[in-house]
Amino acid sequence: MATVSRVLADNYPVAQRTRQRVLRAIRELDYVANTHARALRGRGTPTVAFVLNDVRGASFAQVAHGVEEEAARRGRICLICTTQGDPERELSVVRTMREQGAGAVILIGGVMDDAAYREQMTGIAHSLDASGSRLVLCGRPPLGDGVPATVVEYDNEGGAYAVVSRLLSQGHRRILFLGADRAGTTTSAGRVAGYRRALADFDAPREDGLVQESDFSRAEAYENLRRRLGAGRDFTAVFAVTDTVAAGALAALTDAGLSVPGDVSLVGYDDIDLATDLRPRLTTVHVPYAELGRTAVRLALGLREGESSSAEQHALLGTHVVVRDSTAPLSVPPPRRAGRSGRARTR
Repeated sequence: MATVSRVLADNYPVAQRTRQRVLRAIRELDYVANTHARALRGRGTPTVAFVLNDVRGASFAQVAHGVEEEAARRGRICLICTTQGDPERELSVVRTMREQGAGAVILIGGVMDDAAYREQMTGIAHSLDASGSRLVLCGRPPLGDGVPATVVEYDNEGGAYAVVSRLLSQGHRRILFLGADRAGTTTSAGRVAGYRRALADFDAPREDGLVQESDFSRAEAYENLRRRLGAGRDFTAVFAVTDTVAAGALAALTDAGLSVPGDVSLVGYDDIDLATDLRPRLTTVHVPYAELGRTAVRLALGLREGESSSAEQHALLGTHVVVRDSTAPLSVPPPRRAGRSGRARTR
């Protein structure tokens, strides 16, 4: 038993012939080591935990691919956990991963960046650090100086500014922002901020009525824009908060008898595969999601393995506009929305 244990743990010299006999017996018996017992003895499988809201999101899937790719390259197992947006479940998952000895716990997804969140995450960061793990905030804002956390962001606001600036340079002045998050999470808030900054720099009118609330689903984006078009059209372009929201917007515009980009220009954000499947192909903001995941693992584990320093634990990745077929220069001004007693127009 002692010899078999030494071969499995690979922590003590064993004669090559004896090692081969043990490994052959393991194959023949299809033996699997008890990972819980090994973890109790300090030899658990090294892991990286990736915690996200929902595995169905295409952008989250790309980040997960990057995390898994870099974790595998470093001989780590990647565990993917979902929270469905429940903060309490996120806390529970983080605690479990700390108990399991995960080398890094990577959190992704927009959050309410308030005092309560920062206090909670600061406590988690210190707790993980004390247990030899590392908190990684991926696509989330930093917590402040002195907090032992790795932060990997992308230029969320800058991407929004760039794509709205393109619409403005084509003559559009009434641009509908579709997808303002009711809760005001960081992802939506950053994109709204970029949208408004572009309007200000181009001296375009800023109207709260042109910021349309919607969640990030295709179905709700479709319904919200369909209802808005029923009262008339007061915009010439739509900036959708994600490519998925843009797909819902495109369907609503088409069903209303409007052409893209002939009547309305449309842009999105993320540059997922869907952007090239739509017709017309979608002009959007490219986010390097897979590299976001790889960088998160590389910095967090690199710090533990002496490859990176504390000063390198905050990375900001760039975004850029990918120009395709869904925008065109403004040719005619939009009609105004009809009043409650007036007849609605969509063209």
